[in-house]
Amino acid sequence: MPLLVLLLGFFFPRLIIVLLWFFTGWFRDAFGGILLPLLGLIFLPLTTLWYGISEVYFPGTVQTVGLVVAVLLDLGILGGGARRRRTA
Repeated sequence: MPLLVLLLGFFFPRLIIVLLWFFTGWFRDAFGGILLPLLGLIFLPLTTLWYGISEVYFPGTVQTVGLVVAVLLDLGILGGGARRRRTA
């Protein structure tokens, strides 16, 4: 289940974050308030989604490695998003 949510979240991260916020307690457990998830929803949606899900399902090293990958994807370093747009 969490991997399916992450797969859908890769393509629609903001939608999945909103749905998980309303229908599960994952984000309420992972974050203390509403400010950090709201900022994450705006600026780093994949990182926020990964952190919210990984707090429940993936403790330890898997969580850290996934968090680094999610930050790199959000910043566009992985996947060459900015480079590909420049050359086209």
